[in-house]
Amino acid sequence: MPQPIALQLYSLRETAALDYASVVRQVAAMGYAGVEPAGFPGTTAEAAGKLFRELGLAVPSAHLAPPVGENKNEVLDAMKAIGSKRLVSGKGADSFKTIDLVRQTCDLFNESSAVCRANGLTFGVHNHWWEYIEVEGRPVYEMLLEYLDPSVEFQLDTYWIKTAGVDPAMIIKKFGKRAPTLHIKDGPCVKGEPMTAVGKGVMDFKAVVAAGAGSTEWLIVEIDRCATDMAEAVKESLDYLVRTGLGRGKSA
Repeated sequence: MPQPIALQLYSLRETAALDYASVVRQVAAMGYAGVEPAGFPGTTAEAAGKLFRELGLAVPSAHLAPPVGENKNEVLDAMKAIGSKRLVSGKGADSFKTIDLVRQTCDLFNESSAVCRANGLTFGVHNHWWEYIEVEGRPVYEMLLEYLDPSVEFQLDTYWIKTAGVDPAMIIKKFGKRAPTLHIKDGPCVKGEPMTAVGKGVMDFKAVVAAGAGSTEWLIVEIDRCATDMAEAVKESLDYLVRTGLGRGKSA
């Protein structure tokens, strides 16, 4: 059976900030099986969690700050409120510019994972393109695999991997069960260029989905920015994945 499809709500962040509940209801009506919050613009974690449960939307993961320091209790409380067990975070390009910085970043991620494990959660790292370039002669992602505790998961953003010039299918196979969620987005795979609805760009999603067989638990659509109407692109993305048998929505 195809894997369920969720939407990263960051895609609809502008309208969500104005009326979060209406946007989430719209996503549920489209047929998405779940949602992945990225913070809670225009609402609270408590209100969002209640809404997700009302609409029967699963919350496979959530993008929040690392649960350390002053963020710790707020992040843990938010995870409890939305009923998600998988916390995903990441860092900007400046955190990976040197091997020493990569080590420091991995220390933060390892600390985050320890906090998550102590609270019945798992911690995962979401990538952009900068984790798939070489720093001081080494691919950053290989250093992440070396320096991170085995408990740290990876949420592989397949679009950014390809944009960095690396084959997403190869990476998915390499990471195996450490990458239970995949971010699915499409477009020209050129930095700075707008993305498209899934199925209208250069990504080979048949290869991506096949590579994750036995490991992928969720496909999560995300469109960072789009030259067309975002809500339409979000709906078209779900329809494409369902129509081609690559994933399934809530009604399937």
